[in-house]
Amino acid sequence: MSAAPHPRELLLIGGGGEMTLSVDVAVQALEQARARGLRTHVTNRADTLAATPAVTAAADTATAVDFARPGDTADWAAGRATDGERPALVFGVREMAQEAVAATAQALELPGNPPAAVRRIRTKDACRAALAAAGFRQPAVRVCRDASEARAFLAATAGPWVVKPRDGADSAGVRKVTGPDDLPAALAQLPDREAPFLVEEFVDGREFSVEGVFVGGSPRVLAVTAKEKLPPPYFVEIGHVLPADLPEETRRSVEETVTAALTALELCFGLFHVELWLTAEGIVLGEVHVRIGGGWIHRMLPHVRPGLELYGTVYDDALGLPVDLPTALPAPERAAAARYFAPPEGRVTAVSGWDAVRTHPAVLHAELRVGPGDVVPGFRSGGDRVGAVVVGAATPAEARELARELVASVRFTVEPVDAVDTGDDVPEVRVDLEPRPLTSSFRISHMTIETVDHLRLRLLQGGRTVGEGEITADSGYGQDGPAIAAEAEALARTLAAARDDSHHGADGADPVAPLRAALEKAAADGVGAPARMLVEMAFLDRAARRAGVPVWRLLGLPEPGRVRLLHTVPIGEDIPLDGRPLKIKLGGADDEQILRSLLGVPAPLILDANRGWDRQDWERLRPLLAELAPAVLEDPVRDPALLPAIRAALPGTAVVLDEGIATAGDAAFAVGTAGGLNVKLMRFGGILPALDALTDATEKGAARMLGCFLEPPRAIAYAAQLAGLCDWSDLDGHFWVSDDRPVPSYGLDSDAPGIPRIAYTPEHARGEAAAI
Repeated sequence: MSAAPHPRELLLIGGGGEMTLSVDVAVQALEQARARGLRTHVTNRADTLAATPAVTAAADTATAVDFARPGDTADWAAGRATDGERPALVFGVREMAQEAVAATAQALELPGNPPAAVRRIRTKDACRAALAAAGFRQPAVRVCRDASEARAFLAATAGPWVVKPRDGADSAGVRKVTGPDDLPAALAQLPDREAPFLVEEFVDGREFSVEGVFVGGSPRVLAVTAKEKLPPPYFVEIGHVLPADLPEETRRSVEETVTAALTALELCFGLFHVELWLTAEGIVLGEVHVRIGGGWIHRMLPHVRPGLELYGTVYDDALGLPVDLPTALPAPERAAAARYFAPPEGRVTAVSGWDAVRTHPAVLHAELRVGPGDVVPGFRSGGDRVGAVVVGAATPAEARELARELVASVRFTVEPVDAVDTGDDVPEVRVDLEPRPLTSSFRISHMTIETVDHLRLRLLQGGRTVGEGEITADSGYGQDGPAIAAEAEALARTLAAARDDSHHGADGADPVAPLRAALEKAAADGVGAPARMLVEMAFLDRAARRAGVPVWRLLGLPEPGRVRLLHTVPIGEDIPLDGRPLKIKLGGADDEQILRSLLGVPAPLILDANRGWDRQDWERLRPLLAELAPAVLEDPVRDPALLPAIRAALPGTAVVLDEGIATAGDAAFAVGTAGGLNVKLMRFGGILPALDALTDATEKGAARMLGCFLEPPRAIAYAAQLAGLCDWSDLDGHFWVSDDRPVPSYGLDSDAPGIPRIAYTPEHARGEAAAI
């Protein structure tokens, strides 16, 4: 007897997010699949699957697969297909999952949008460029890496402007600026302060969105939605009305423009949500999404178009079933509106009027997620929303007014913000790990590095990042990325759950002391240095943001000046002879030849053998080294007993130790034996123990170098806050990890609260970088 055939399967990639709206969207998508006889399989991050039981309960199967890695998701799905578990349809309802949806559909040869088209629209500046090239009106925009580039764009264009993430949702980190003085506060609001961001011209006009579905590869508009936003500087949507009350000619023009834009962008599958402005010059297109709009639009559309199943329409079309949806739909015969609550910041002490609202006969959906005792954050992004009311009515005007009246009828009594003890709010801890290839291989005496593990630890409150650390781990140095991630997550959760009395105690309390004590205990308990550094970064970043100052000021350090870099030359690479300070990696078979080639070079020389020499090597190379008289000789020999003879033979050379220098005792040994040390935060466990070692070395008159591994820009900038305490800065490791172009020096954006960013000036971009 043959086995019964498996029912066709919907693979819902990314499931739902933790917000109520996202869960509701995912559950609806799963229910409409089940109604068509489809088996449902949900993938999501493990922690989000655990936090969204309603989504997993609505699905037949759930698997932990990280949608943030589209290639991994596609490979996982292809592996299932090889084993006979091939879905009939791949879909996703979350913005951040759309690239994984497209990649997986392509890998399985199923209907979907081209991955390149999805990447284009999710990279906002690339989408703007594509739309402008196709003849659609677009505001001027620039991708910026730091405040100096943003200021240059402001100087070259007419304001006001908008600062926003290059890739994001829910208006998180979006802020209006009217001039350079507004930039520091705007940059401090970006969710990821190390990532490139956008500055674009502010568009003055009424804002709308267009909702629709692709049928047979062509876009069909379902409705135009009117938006209402809070006043600048933030751009958080406070309400929606559907359909927008527009003249028929204007509505047709909007729909024609949007469908033409979607076609030009090569999009052809699923749902769409396109934002735009109506200005005095005409229609200006905004962001383009291949998912349904937020703001409970997924509840409003079926009300104004009875019988419409948003997700079911997509499924039917993809499965070759008939879709009864005319090319040009008539205007909806009824209306709906959504309105968000925006109570003042503070601790809620009382709420009145809610029961009458949630039982009102016109209410399609209502939720309120705060009550007495809860803290209301500032309303700066969609993640700060605390509830909403969705209503149906005969006309757009009636729906808008009713939603406003119902929201206004709910009264919140709150304590002032100053009275709120926000130390009671335990931040969520999230750690992400991603293998990342280097931009080029990096060879030293005992190994060649090709790939590192990129680790990012975030402290989240209300979905917003309030503290962040970022490092990379390299197995060649004994740094186990997954083990570090697990250690860091456990330590961060312990620290997050501990009450931070220093933030709410008496005036003059040291905001760093509790963190220092906790990290010292963690070190004594055996928590590794990389994990401690990652946690330290996130919590110092949080403390500095709370205090409204950069980390260096929080720690009482001198303001960072320009960081003059050594140019590191790995073994086997050509040595530039253009006068820059050179850090030459030695310890290989060609050391003698390399040293001879350096005779007569006018640049300061820092020679790093990474303990690659034995006594015989030293004796053989000593005459050449004496003739070269390098400024610094780093880790020359494996046997420390040779160091006194080396110092005596090279009286004008600073000898510093690096390998194995990881504690206060190690630092004291380096100072006493070699007369100098190279401090790396990843070895010491962060800026606090590194600062102690440098302070002690300074008091003893030792040579001090500040070094790094191959690390991301955020970790490099974090370390660079100590550059003013050192004789030499070897902080160029990010050039192998990121797309940043090598430069001889850089500054730090030391105005914004938290961990500073590396600041590359326009002069560097044009001149210094070109000389590399």
